Amino acid sequence: MTQHNPLRSVFWIVLVAFIAWDFWSSPAVDLRFEAPLIAAGSGQATHGGHCSMPFGK
Repeated sequence: MTQHNPLRSVFWIVLVAFIAWDFWSSPAVDLRFEAPLIAAGSGQATHGGHCSMPFGK
């Protein structure tokens, strides 16, 4: 069977505690001012959908 590993339990307790702390200490996300998902990781927000982005950069 499986063996209970205390290090695994500590990892999950710390992870859940961190997520709870982050949830309670962060301000609420205002979805109206978030960048569109298409701009994720680009460093700049787009002003429309993918069809309005210039293709010849």
